Amino acid sequence: MDEKRRNVVKAVAATAAAAAMVPISSLAGHPTHPGPRYGMVIDLRKCTGCHSCTIACKSEYEVPKGKWRAWVKDVEQGKYPNVSRQFLPRLCNHCEDPPCVSVCPTKAAHKRDDGIVLIDYDICVGCGYCIVACPYDARFRNPIDGVANKCTFCSHRVDKGLKPVCVDNCTGRARVFGDLTDPDSEAFKLISQNPTIVLKPELGTDPHVFYIYPEGTIMGRIEEESYEGGF
Repeated sequence: MDEKRRNVVKAVAATAAAAAMVPISSLAGHPTHPGPRYGMVIDLRKCTGCHSCTIACKSEYEVPKGKWRAWVKDVEQGKYPNVSRQFLPRLCNHCEDPPCVSVCPTKAAHKRDDGIVLIDYDICVGCGYCIVACPYDARFRNPIDGVANKCTFCSHRVDKGLKPVCVDNCTGRARVFGDLTDPDSEAFKLISQNPTIVLKPELGTDPHVFYIYPEGTIMGRIEEESYEGGF
């Protein structure tokens, strides 16, 4: 990489990092939700692309073949012999302003007081509006029951004081889950002490999934790549 391109990479990374710091600062001490506000931090420096998160999630929820609540994008960058492989774990971003909720005609898509975005399967009619509205392609229609499905941050586990299964099963300890409004939580500390980015910050959805990126990575380029895998 020549010096000019290296400077461009650094500039893009710095801009993205600055933009991503807005959501957590806006959450701290927010008068409309004084309780916890959950989110996840994924350290891409530690992700090995093992797909343990994907497998654990599919096992926990019996996700149908060809569908994912959590997955990992895998892309090679550079030209031979200077190539590198980047991994980008993906899941529902549990946005502060989720577009999936506003378009749901039955209010099946909703956000809890702690920020976790869920689907009430009893009243979901499978119209697919939320699937189309999600800018992160994090929702799918379950071919078995015909209703929308996605990551829930394992809310049933969180309510019992446990971590999401993808966090518990991350072999590289790249995933950290916690209260984004608690200065003592590991998630808050990681975001405060490291350059982080969120996906598509220009949309103003304020995602609650933050990424700590390897130096020199242009996350926008990885985001545009499609994930191809089995499971």
